[in-house]
Amino acid sequence: MIVLGLTGSIGMGKSTAARMLKRMGAPVCDSDAVVHGLLGRHGAAVPAIAAAFPGVVVDGAVDRRALGAAVFGNPAALKRLEAILHPAVQAAQRRFLKQAARRRVRVAVLDIPLLFETGGERKVDRSVVVTAPFLVQKSRVLARPGMTPDKFAAILARQMPDAEKRRRADHVVNTGDGRRATRRALRKLLADVKRRRGRQWPPRGYQPGQVVHA
Repeated sequence: MIVLGLTGSIGMGKSTAARMLKRMGAPVCDSDAVVHGLLGRHGAAVPAIAAAFPGVVVDGAVDRRALGAAVFGNPAALKRLEAILHPAVQAAQRRFLKQAARRRVRVAVLDIPLLFETGGERKVDRSVVVTAPFLVQKSRVLARPGMTPDKFAAILARQMPDAEKRRRADHVVNTGDGRRATRRALRKLLADVKRRRGRQWPPRGYQPGQVVHA
């Protein structure tokens, strides 16, 4: 099985690319969706979040806006949050890969927004970065509800520069030329990676409950 790590900065079209890959038959584990579940009503991360950030849990669910305000511009608070969420997300990714391997999937995709920032490229066979010209990226992001130029700048400051991501990536997909071109590039990418040798999943000797890197 080939494990692809899909990433890209905000507004680069990662979610669109993930949906296209899924329609092409490659199952996708969406890290953002996993986090939504962890923070949702009675989610697995809610008790730890409540203890670490008093006042952000309302009716059994994390108020994402309140949590964002608690960690925005506060590196120490952000690290506390990551220490809670990252292990849970990684566990979900491992479960996803194990299920994909059981179904004999040829290519599985881990959609990881901070792939390179967290060293996640070491856990996948091939890394895929989606990119677009800066003006396209800016236009997409500022069209989002509640987004401001200052918020956009702050988000970019926390992310690895797009140029560095492209330099590190095994594959780069430009989404700035429209959906048809993006779809064509992703089909070509899948055809390429399917010719490669992937890793065995789960690893030999794996025991249920054992922590292994995806």
